[in-house]
Order: sequence, then structure tokens, then C-alpha cells
Amino acid sequence: MSEESLDEIRKMIDQLDDTIVKALGERQKIVQQVISGKLERADEIRDPEREEKVLTKIRQKAHQAGIDPYFLEQLFREIIQHSVRYQTHALVDHQNEKSKAKTIRVSYQGTDGAFSHQAAIRHFEQRYQNVECIGYTRFEEAANAVERGEVDVSILPIENTTAGSINDTYDLLNEKELFISGEEVLHINHCLMAPADVKIGNVRRILSHPQAIAQCSKFLSTLPRCHVETYFDTAMAARKVRDDADLSQAAIASSYAAEIYGLQILKSNLANQDENYTRFVVVGKESIKCDPQLNCKTSLIFATVDEKGALLNCLNLLGDHGINMTKLESRPRLGHPWQSLFYLDIEGNRDEPRISDTLLKLKKKSQYLKVLGSYPIREGKW
Repeated sequence: MSEESLDEIRKMIDQLDDTIVKALGERQKIVQQVISGKLERADEIRDPEREEKVLTKIRQKAHQAGIDPYFLEQLFREIIQHSVRYQTHALVDHQNEKSKAKTIRVSYQGTDGAFSHQAAIRHFEQRYQNVECIGYTRFEEAANAVERGEVDVSILPIENTTAGSINDTYDLLNEKELFISGEEVLHINHCLMAPADVKIGNVRRILSHPQAIAQCSKFLSTLPRCHVETYFDTAMAARKVRDDADLSQAAIASSYAAEIYGLQILKSNLANQDENYTRFVVVGKESIKCDPQLNCKTSLIFATVDEKGALLNCLNLLGDHGINMTKLESRPRLGHPWQSLFYLDIEGNRDEPRISDTLLKLKKKSQYLKVLGSYPIREGKW
């Protein structure tokens, strides 16, 4: 095939890609019109029967078009999930009288290009005309900005599929009068980046956030001659590497950070496991209301009384009421030696009679109870 023929084929593919993007944009506009009607009529967000009919048609059309049916079905599941996500946010904003707001101010730990920054943009970009993201050096500073009213909400990482729980966030949720109003899940692709396309073997110093270092420990163990140094944030590390312009120095950060700071990516996908995701929580000074039709979770903190079987008795309350627990985390209770606080995520809305009844009983059995809020579950991994 000649170079000219290859160029023509590439142009045709680019045009088809543009057509796909424009079609998805038109689809999104229709979804926005549909949700406006649903809010007025209080219709159900999801229609599983219709979704299954749509996917059946898609599988049939895949055969006709000569496309792998599994690939096309997965693609349309993502499209449907994106639509449901948009409609869920629209309903929550409508019920909490935020649908007319045009701007939201969000604090996060890090700087432009940090994973928290990306999570904030992803969570709010379609909901507001302007998303003002303000970075702080530490998690506590980002949370304090909410308490002082400098921002509307803060977005904080709470757990990672590789490195586990992020204890600083759990501690802040207990210490401060903040409530969870949403969650975001972000696929984390850690990249090694430097000021130029140098050989990895020539790198002698790598900067990154402690969580990123922990998540990439296997890769870093293959570089025995390289000094690994913790830094405030992945994106801050990338910015320092750019500013220092030292070819023996590199950072582990996102591809977005590499783009922002003009760095060359030496290697991608550095995490110990491919399925590397971080869950973030959105916190504000007030809890939110969630429509009963939404698939929600409730987060809470409690401390048990000092007696044998106290924790088991508390957890049995969930089973007795048919409530599914999705997360249980323990942390030392400050000021109370040898006592623990338990952080719990359960499926359901605190306004449901079954959940509210269980919480009342749990409060009587526990020494301390704080409900952090009920909020829509972030479904899907994308």
C-alpha cells in the first residue's frame, strides 16, 4: 500500500471518528431533554426492560455490520451507564435545589493535573457551566476550606484497589462536621515521566506521592539504583521535574500531568495491578436528600461499647434487617486508648424505613454514631 493510499484511509477513519463523536453529542442533548420531562413527572430514571431490548437490537445489528457483538454490547452498556449517571446527578441537584447553580468551587489535595483534580472535573463538569478547582497542599487544608466557606465542596480520595484505604480521609470525616454527598471512581494510570525521552536506566531519582509509590512498588523494585522520594502530590512532583530540568530525575504521575507540564512519558501502567482504581468522596457542610428510586449507599462511623461481642451484635443488626454491608474499616479512636472507630458503608438510603430503623437500633447499641450521609452509588468503573 502506498503512503498516499494510507493517508487517505487515515483521513476516512478520522472523519468516521468525528461522526461518532457528533452522534454521541446529539444523543446526550436528547438525554438532557428526557431528564427534564422525568423531573417534572417524577418518572423512573432506569427502565431495565427497555435497556435489555436496546442491547438485544445492538447485538443483532453487530452481526449485520460485521462487528463483534460482545464489543458493541459493552460499548453501548457504557453509553447507557453514562446516560444514567447524568440523569442521577440531575435528579439529585433538582431535589437539593442546586440545578440552577452555574458555578461550583471544589477544593482538592494537589495541583493542576493531580488525580483528585481529574476526579473533580469528571464528577462536576456536566453539572455546572463553571467548575473552579482549588488545590491545597494537604488533605486537611482542602477540608478546612469547606468548613470556612471558601469552597462549596471538597473531593478526597478514600480507598484504592491496590494500596487500600486512605486513612487521612477517614480521620477527617470523623473529626470535622462534613457530610458525604457523592462519590467518584477514577481509573489510575501511573506513568513515569521526565523532561526528555531518556532511558529509564539513566534515571536516578523518582518523585511521587506516597500512595502512588505504594501502588507502583513492584515496578520501583526493578530500579535498585534509583532513589525514590515522597512528594506532596503526583502532579506537584511532575511540575518540579519540569522546573528542575534534570534528565536524571523523573516523576510518577498521570498522563494528564505529563501533558500539562510538557514531560515525556517513559513508561505507562506502572501499578502493581491493571485494575487500579481510586474511589473519591465529595464532602460538604450539609448532607443531601436522595430520591427513593436512586441506588444509594449510606456511610457512617460508630464505636462499640466495651463488652464482649459488641461489634458482632452491631453488625448482626444489618443482617437481621437484610442490609448489605459493602465496606468495613477500623481506625484507632483518638483520645480513647485501645478503642476503635468503625467506618461502614451499607446499601440503601437513610430515609428508607428499613435503614432508619436499623440506624436507631445501632445508635442504642453503640457508644458513638455519626451518619456521614446517603448518596448515589457510583456505578461502573469508567
